[in-house]
Amino acid sequence: MYYVSTRNKGMKKLAAEAIAQGLSRDGGLFTPEVFPKLSPNALETMREMSYQQRAVYVMKPFLDDFTVSELTAYAKRAYGDNKFDVKEVAPVRQVDDTTYCLELWHGPTCAFKDMALQMLPHLLTGSLSKNAEDKTACILVATSGDTGKAALEGFRDVDKTRILVFYPKDGVSDIQELQMLTQQGENVGICAVEGNFDDAQSGVKRLFSDEKLRDVLAERGYFFSSANSINWGRVLPQIVYYVSAYCDLLRDEKIQRGEKVNVCVPTGNFGDILAAYYAREMGVPIGKLICASNQNKVLTDFIRTGIYDRNRTFYNTISPSMDILISSNLERMIFEFAERSDGEVRSYMTQLANQGRYEVSDSVRARFQQNFAAGFCDDTQTKETIAKLWNENHYLVDPHSAVAFHVLEEYRRESGDETPTIVVSTASPFKFCADVLEALGEKEIAQGIAVIDQLTEKTGVPAPAPLAALKHFKPRDAKVTAKEAMETAVLDFLK
Repeated sequence: MYYVSTRNKGMKKLAAEAIAQGLSRDGGLFTPEVFPKLSPNALETMREMSYQQRAVYVMKPFLDDFTVSELTAYAKRAYGDNKFDVKEVAPVRQVDDTTYCLELWHGPTCAFKDMALQMLPHLLTGSLSKNAEDKTACILVATSGDTGKAALEGFRDVDKTRILVFYPKDGVSDIQELQMLTQQGENVGICAVEGNFDDAQSGVKRLFSDEKLRDVLAERGYFFSSANSINWGRVLPQIVYYVSAYCDLLRDEKIQRGEKVNVCVPTGNFGDILAAYYAREMGVPIGKLICASNQNKVLTDFIRTGIYDRNRTFYNTISPSMDILISSNLERMIFEFAERSDGEVRSYMTQLANQGRYEVSDSVRARFQQNFAAGFCDDTQTKETIAKLWNENHYLVDPHSAVAFHVLEEYRRESGDETPTIVVSTASPFKFCADVLEALGEKEIAQGIAVIDQLTEKTGVPAPAPLAALKHFKPRDAKVTAKEAMETAVLDFLK
C-alpha cells in the first residue's frame, strides 16, 4: 500500500514513511493510493470482537509494512491495560428510539483525541524503526483544546521523541489549559500563541515547510513530525471507531445487517467526519454524513455553497475545539471528490493561502451536497440543547456534542429523514464544567478546579478520574509566543 500527496500524486510513500513524515514536503496530505474494502462478512466477523481486535482488523489492510503481531501489541498498549475507564473503549449509548451516542471520551484525557493519540506513538516509533531513522522526532502540534493534552499524554517519555504543543492563548477552556500545564514527562513542552487556533495551525504548517529550519534541526539530530490530524497515523485509528460502533449496533440487535445509519459529527478540522466517510468507503453502511458546526460555520457554508471563505469574523465560543476557520483535513475530502486531481487541489489550496477563499467546481460541490448535510448553532442554542438532553433524557453532554445533537434535530425536521443516527460525542462534559452548569441553570459557578465537584453535586454524575485528579498536580509556568516567533520557541525547546 502506497500513500500519495493530495498535491502531487507522483510522490509515493510506504505507510511507515508517510506516518513518520506526517506532512508531505509539498504541503499536501498523505492519503492511501487505494482504499481497501471490507469483505462481505467482515462486520459479522467483528460483532463479538473486542475493540482492540477490531482495531487490528480494520487497520492492517492500510499498513502492509506492519505485521499483525506488531499491530496487536500496539492495540493492547493503546486501548488495554485500563487506559480507558470502560471495557468497550468507545461505547455506544442509546439516547432515544433512533438516536445513539458514540462516546469517545473514556480515555486518559477525556476527549476523542485519545482514540487516535494512544495509537499514534506506537505507529510512529514502529515507523522510525522500519525506516532505520537515527534522529529524534520533534513532534509539533497545534491544538484548539483537546489534541494538545492527548498528544502530550500519548507521547510522554516515548523514546526518540520530543513534543511541543502550541495552543491559542485564551482560546481553550480552563480545564483544557490546566490539563496541558500539569502534563508530566521529560520530553514535553507547551506554549501559548498570541492569536487563535488558525494562527497556531498555520504557524506549525509554516515550520514544517521551512527548509532552513529543517536543516538546522537535522544538524542538532532532530527531524519534524506531526501528531495533528494531518498525519495519516491520526486519521486511520479514527476509522476504527465508526466500524466498531456499527458492529456494536449489530451485536445488540439495534439494527439489521446491511441497514444504513447516518452519522452526525461536531466538526472543526474535518478529520473526525472524514474518518466516517473512509469507513463508508471500506463498506460500512453509512448514509448521510451530517457536519455540525458552531458559530464559526465555515464548513456549513462551504457544503451549502461550494465556496470556502475564511475571511470572516472569528468567534470564541463555548465549544472551543471547533473554533477553526481553516479545516485542514477538508483537503483530503476535496482530493477524493475532485477524482484525485492533484492539480485541482493545488489550485484551491494556493487560492486559500493567497486570497483566503476558493470556490470548488460544480461537480465537486455536487458530490459534497450528495454525501453531506450541514448545520450550525450558536452558544445559546448549544446551552439549550445541553439542558434539553439532561431534562428529557437524563443524558449529560459537553458543548461540542450538544452542537451535534442540535444540528441533527434541525436536519431531521427539515429533511424528514428518520434514519437511525450515531451522534459522535467528542469530550466529557467535565472538561467544560462552567458552561454545562450554566446551561443547567446554575448562577454561581465555583472557581478553579472546584467546578468539577460542583457539576457532580448538581447532576450526581461522577467526574472522570483523570479530571478529578487535576487538583493534585502543580501547573508549570505558561510560556507565550507571538505567532511570528514560533520558530524561536521550537529552537529554544530543543536546546
